[in-house]
Amino acid sequence: MFNDLDQTLAALLRRELRENFAQALQISFAAPDDRFPPQSVTLPAINLFLYDLRENLELRDGTPWLERRPDGSAVQGPPPVRVDVSYLVTAWSSPDAVDPAGEEHRLLGGVMRALLRHHVLPDDVLTGELVGQRLPLATRTLQPGLIQAMGEFWRALGIRPKPSLAYTVTLAIDVGTPERVPLVTDKVFKMGLAAGGAS
Repeated sequence: MFNDLDQTLAALLRRELRENFAQALQISFAAPDDRFPPQSVTLPAINLFLYDLRENLELRDGTPWLERRPDGSAVQGPPPVRVDVSYLVTAWSSPDAVDPAGEEHRLLGGVMRALLRHHVLPDDVLTGELVGQRLPLATRTLQPGLIQAMGEFWRALGIRPKPSLAYTVTLAIDVGTPERVPLVTDKVFKMGLAAGGAS
């Protein structure tokens, strides 16, 4: 599922950035450490580092879902678990850039605009298990990230601090097996007098 989300985000960014960035912009999901970029990635690049997964407790719901089928049957299942998938997004300039910081700022600004345009991931970029989910895949851009001490984070990765933005997608994870359930198809009305009523 997370690979499907990576592919979905890559497709979204390639579509949204196509007109503004003429060069072949690489999109990576590798750790942004002192070994970045990996051999498979050429610069310039946008990197989305998946650094945190956690249940969204505010969206926890105990109500089962019910789906009616075209054949008149129905299936019911436990509610999905809502999971926040958080990325740290950074931009990496090309080795021969005259102004590396300027190029990174331009790339990151373009990504920020592209992500802010969509509060829900569009259906036409969804891939694999994300296609046809019952709940929309909500996103949050530029909200407070879960990394509290950014300086320590960059030191742990062994590189100089870089400008970055936080991006979170909320997935709906099915955790149970749907079961067929009966549907009410007839209405029965019973009429009569209450006990002790007039005859």
